[in-house]
Amino acid sequence: MKTILIIDDDPLIRKTLSTHFRRQGYEVKQAADGREGINFFKELNPELVILDIRLPDADGLDMLRQIKEIDPEAVIIIMTAYDDMRSTVEAIKSGAFEYLVKPLDFIELKLTVEKAFQMKGLEEKLSYLVEEKQKEYTIDNIVGRSPQMREVFKLIGSVANTRTNILIQGESGTGKELVAKAIHYNSPFSHEPFIVINCSAISDTLLESELFGHVKGAFTDAVTETKGKFEIAGKGTLFLDEIGDISPNLQSKLLRVIETRDFMKVGGEKILKTEARIIAATNKDLAQLVKEGKFREDLYYRLKVVEIKLPPLRERREDIPELVAYLLEKINRELKKNVKKVPPQVMKKIMDFPWKGNVRELENALTRAVILAKGDVILEEYLPLERSEYVPLTTEMLQLEEVEKRYIKFVLEKTKGNKLKASQILGISRPTLDNKIRKYKLSL
Repeated sequence: MKTILIIDDDPLIRKTLSTHFRRQGYEVKQAADGREGINFFKELNPELVILDIRLPDADGLDMLRQIKEIDPEAVIIIMTAYDDMRSTVEAIKSGAFEYLVKPLDFIELKLTVEKAFQMKGLEEKLSYLVEEKQKEYTIDNIVGRSPQMREVFKLIGSVANTRTNILIQGESGTGKELVAKAIHYNSPFSHEPFIVINCSAISDTLLESELFGHVKGAFTDAVTETKGKFEIAGKGTLFLDEIGDISPNLQSKLLRVIETRDFMKVGGEKILKTEARIIAATNKDLAQLVKEGKFREDLYYRLKVVEIKLPPLRERREDIPELVAYLLEKINRELKKNVKKVPPQVMKKIMDFPWKGNVRELENALTRAVILAKGDVILEEYLPLERSEYVPLTTEMLQLEEVEKRYIKFVLEKTKGNKLKASQILGISRPTLDNKIRKYKLSL
């Protein structure tokens, strides 16, 4: 039951409001002066305070500030018989939720209280979601005790509090974005945006517009002015994934932004400033691309002020048991299952497997095993550990799209049409699966 604290020196108003709110199902506590009100607030920590602006022993605005010092999240409605602009402005500036004038309109009061509780509920939910999101990217969630991973942890700790540009190199599936997020969410700018751009997934022209924004009329489809990711990122982090795929033209423009910290929108003339930190990632050997003349040497050194190299899973096999335990915990939580036991002979098979897709491939394999498991044990037959799992589903010579169509149909049949499970097994997002179902006209 939600508690409302009423602080007013008029006993008739206290009684009237108490009766009104109790009928609506609230628990109500009354205080006749400021001292009693503060004591009750500390004792009860009520969800809502209704405070008169004039009390016999205190000024209501001072009371408002005192309560906010005790609990900055306190929701307070000020009421007064004296409607003046100065008090209204001061009350709202000091953190009052609303300012109501006596005699109170009980319909307006009811709506205000409901709105206050709705806002408090949304704020609590948002705080929880932000906290949970930040938990996802703590260093604790990057699993490993091998010497290579210990070096990675040291580097994350060293660079988190700096604004240094960082280059993360590693094969696909090694967790480059996870490391970038761990750096961002453990930095003093964790409340600022973390913006991801996959440089290999966007054409050169669109990528320039995505990075810098464009003005109206800059090109055929530019019907409105848009902000680029450098502008949106503010003081946060811009994560440039697959940086090795950008064109020489964009390499030059990105180098200028890094050197001068300013840029112009596509088609624009106004110079804008950026304070975003750049974290770049690639699964390619950038040093080799520099030697081949495919990547600018000056940009390469600007990006790799600090370089973090993520080892492939096959080079840190000693981390696999701990990683399996962590991933199973995560998968079971998401799928609301309890499949956590891995027999020693199965764990040995998992450790001996090459895992060319690294942690991502391991997670997909374990997701498949959890879905197919009949009890609480991961059996070898549930894991795609045999080479035969990787041969085509047919010996016919087919086009790639036809093979994909048949395999998606096969997985959907095995999961009884469960798109969430199917997308996890396939290693694609739910929207991507929906698009492929429509494309291949598959029936569930």
